[in-house]
Amino acid sequence: MSKINDTQLAQLLEAAIFVADEPLSIEKMRATILLELDVSSRQLNKVLKELELDYAPRGIQLLKVASGYRFQSNSGLGQLLSRLWQETVPKYSRAMLETLSLIAYKQPITRGEIEEIRGVVVSSQMIKALEEREWIKVIGHKEVPGRPALFATTSKFLDYFSISSLAELPSAAAFDDALLAAQTAAQSPAMDENAKDTQQSLLEPAIGNENATDDNNTTLH
Repeated sequence: MSKINDTQLAQLLEAAIFVADEPLSIEKMRATILLELDVSSRQLNKVLKELELDYAPRGIQLLKVASGYRFQSNSGLGQLLSRLWQETVPKYSRAMLETLSLIAYKQPITRGEIEEIRGVVVSSQMIKALEEREWIKVIGHKEVPGRPALFATTSKFLDYFSISSLAELPSAAAFDDALLAAQTAAQSPAMDENAKDTQQSLLEPAIGNENATDDNNTTLH
């Protein structure tokens, strides 16, 4: 196997992550671009960390998400960069965001349990929409009469919100406070309009047009 120094490895990794059409995992790196190269785990991790640090202060950053590494724009530039695209950023109903949030925080969870918490029926269309986006999936069935499906979030959910694990989500307490504020605001029209969007913004840091930009970052794929 051929040797490669750190500078050459950094160039190879940088180029591969840039041209990849999805986050590039270490496993995929080893199965493709590094297949015939003698690269230790220590060298690979060292160079990836150096690349992350090198890009950290720039407009483009190297980020590790659940599925691997990808480049995306600095989160603070999203609003300005969004002017490059004409597409309307899709909006999601509060009901859908509440359902997605409950699955994220309470997973695995059944549709009936979601309905019990929210106090309203969860439409099949809403569940289907989240499944089609590959943000949630069925991971099994609860051992109770009827064996209802158990829902959980996916790695694509984590990727889309630019996090590598559920541990990086805001705390459940923060979520509950935001949800209460949103519900209170919805019942009191005279309240600050910004409060009505509190719950929606909690899990909407990266929701946007995946082929263009969103309010916070642009994925460079």
